[in-house]
Amino acid sequence: MIHLTKTLVRRWMESLLHIHDSPRRTAAAYALGVFFSFSPFFGIHTLLGLAFAFLFNLNRVAVILGVYTNLPWVIAPYYTATTMAAAAVLGTHTPPDFAFRLRQLLELSFVSREFWSGLGRLLEPLVWPFVFGSLVGATVLSALSYAVSLPFIVAGRKHLHLRHHVPPSPEDR
Repeated sequence: MIHLTKTLVRRWMESLLHIHDSPRRTAAAYALGVFFSFSPFFGIHTLLGLAFAFLFNLNRVAVILGVYTNLPWVIAPYYTATTMAAAAVLGTHTPPDFAFRLRQLLELSFVSREFWSGLGRLLEPLVWPFVFGSLVGATVLSALSYAVSLPFIVAGRKHLHLRHHVPPSPEDR
């Protein structure tokens, strides 16, 4: 699995290096995608990322790469951790029998109305912690992704220019 992640990161970086935009704008586009990737708008993150890319005239490829930074094995731990941290900050408490009630719900059919209404009642106290926690987490991760990706993009583009014997543009220096 680690080999797959390394290969994926290498492909993403190669895509970012071949974008004809300034490194700062490319890093900003990537960071915007990362923000939506980890935001509470998980189901519509691609649409929102593209809409904001068009709105701010950012590179769509960099935004999409950022949007798909949230890997499947990261989703559950990330949203759980940010929701629980925000619940602690906001003073929201989960019901004392939360795990028991969740196990009872999982015994029901996923297509039954009883399952979904019970799940809604069980998770209702955690809606605001989920929104607040994932927004704060998305903002932090977005800022970190900008700070980390910018030097990589600049260094990668310099390397590409050296390989092709073309002087780097003033924006890449």
